[in-house]
Amino acid sequence: MDTLSPPLAAVRERIARLRDALDQHGVDAVLVPSSDPHLSEYLPERWKAREWLSGFTGSMGTLVVTRDHAGLWADSRYWVQAEAQLAGTGIVLMKLTSGASTQYIDWLATHLRAGQTLAVDGEVLALSASRALRAALEPRGIRVRTDLDLPGRIWPERPARPNPPVYEHRAPQAPLSRRDKLAALRRSLQAHDAQWHVLSTLDDIAYLFNLRGADVSYNPVFIAHALVGRETATLFLDLPKVDDALRRTLEADGVELAPYEQARAALAALPADCTVLIDPRRITLALREALPSTARVIEATNPTTLAKSRKTPAEADFIRATMAQDGAALAEFFAWFEQALAAGQRLTELDIDERLTEARARREGFVSPSFATIAGFNANGAMPHYRATPQSHAVIEGSGLLLIDSGGQYLGGTTDITRVVPVGRPTPAQRRDFTLVLKAMMALSRARFPRGIRSPLLDAIARAPLWAEGLDYGHGTGHGVGYFLNVHEGPQVLSVHAPAEAHTAMEPGMITSIEPGLYRPGQWGIRIENLALNIEAGRTEFGEWLAFETLTLCPIDTRCIEPSLLREDERAWLDAYHATVRERVGPLVQGAAARWLAERTQPLPR
Repeated sequence: MDTLSPPLAAVRERIARLRDALDQHGVDAVLVPSSDPHLSEYLPERWKAREWLSGFTGSMGTLVVTRDHAGLWADSRYWVQAEAQLAGTGIVLMKLTSGASTQYIDWLATHLRAGQTLAVDGEVLALSASRALRAALEPRGIRVRTDLDLPGRIWPERPARPNPPVYEHRAPQAPLSRRDKLAALRRSLQAHDAQWHVLSTLDDIAYLFNLRGADVSYNPVFIAHALVGRETATLFLDLPKVDDALRRTLEADGVELAPYEQARAALAALPADCTVLIDPRRITLALREALPSTARVIEATNPTTLAKSRKTPAEADFIRATMAQDGAALAEFFAWFEQALAAGQRLTELDIDERLTEARARREGFVSPSFATIAGFNANGAMPHYRATPQSHAVIEGSGLLLIDSGGQYLGGTTDITRVVPVGRPTPAQRRDFTLVLKAMMALSRARFPRGIRSPLLDAIARAPLWAEGLDYGHGTGHGVGYFLNVHEGPQVLSVHAPAEAHTAMEPGMITSIEPGLYRPGQWGIRIENLALNIEAGRTEFGEWLAFETLTLCPIDTRCIEPSLLREDERAWLDAYHATVRERVGPLVQGAAARWLAERTQPLPR
């Protein structure tokens, strides 16, 4: 008698059907990345093939299936989740133990034999990833086929592409016009001596055309490709998503619309001797192969990737206003939370997400959350990417630490903040850990650094206070953040584990998270996160200098601090930060929220 639960049985049945497809097509292994034709972080349902096949719902992971093995590669953020979701499926969790997210390629090179064939869908495979695969496998006599979408062939009710409407991101929140952005891109084309530029990454497209959508969870973007020439610009998308008024506006700005399916044909129809600029990390193999074989191809980072990372002074002003609104929402939430705890109300981690979203939704310009809220109490907080579900969550009771990582999408910016608050009285060990993480966050927040420094080099500044105590954390210290766009935005990243191509120069106007942490598995987790803006900090005979302006406006809970571990200058920074929070957020709240804000922004006791 089969005692498998329906989801478990479904996964095993799908893997069996995938193996049948291997036999039918003469293929020995299939690679299923967590990817779509736009290399998005958050995938529309249509392209969640890895999740559909494996049952693993984490946002990152790579599935490899052969006739006698199925493995899923995931990093430490997802090990606990993956072990639970893969149990009984026959799929083995392959733990990524370093920043090398391509360890599955090494496995394939070792376990496949000369004469065997690997299949991977070229429509969702990054050009750079395809090169790494072929470089590792083809010298060993292993063939790589990229013309087969094997998961798609066995997915009977595969979801259609999403169809929410596309809308304009208008002035004043969009201070740079569409015409201005296209003109800047064309100047970059000229500098590269290129005639055409192909764009597929959705945030680059949304930025360039001042358009937004709701095709992807948490990121206000829409499914599209774009082809920009010296005099023309074509947007390939599902045409019914654009109403007549917006179509006329786009046409007036020189933007033509074409059906989504025509993108590859349009690339193939370019002149045989054309010169095309592409970003190999932000375009799929299938689009690259659609270009004429005789075209001259220039590879460089998308000009829009750097342009959108450098927020203008006007955008920075809108972001500051948005941070105050977000801080007011957080003040209202935390006031409610503390009152509910004091009243003995039964609260769960699921209540946190619901109440936080409600508080943000009351704020001016709010559109949606910017990612799935992480609310982890005690041991759950020790899993950096934990997410409570109706089937598995904790009740917030007794004593401990509650970690809340959340954010919002607003017309005037994107927010991302992590705070840890006590439930009951924190222990001396918890206060020590919290204070060390706070010292790490302050160390980088206060840093002055040369303009153009490679962003990952700054990571060590945050880790130093923890390293001094023999402590560390497994994730990066920070990521770029978009302007009413993706909450995780390149090109800059603060991480000792960053690949070489992520060693991007820090420039004025970039917004980056600063979020060191410390995790005690099975006990508690601590992460303190603010967003910070790169600002100019003077010039000396040694060059130009930058510093961070802290943007996030929410108190850091002083009840979790061990004051004896702080130096006088660190106390002064924290007191000044809280005074700024009180000044900026205070006028936007009243009643219980105002009282909570006043109490939580008091100077540290002497």
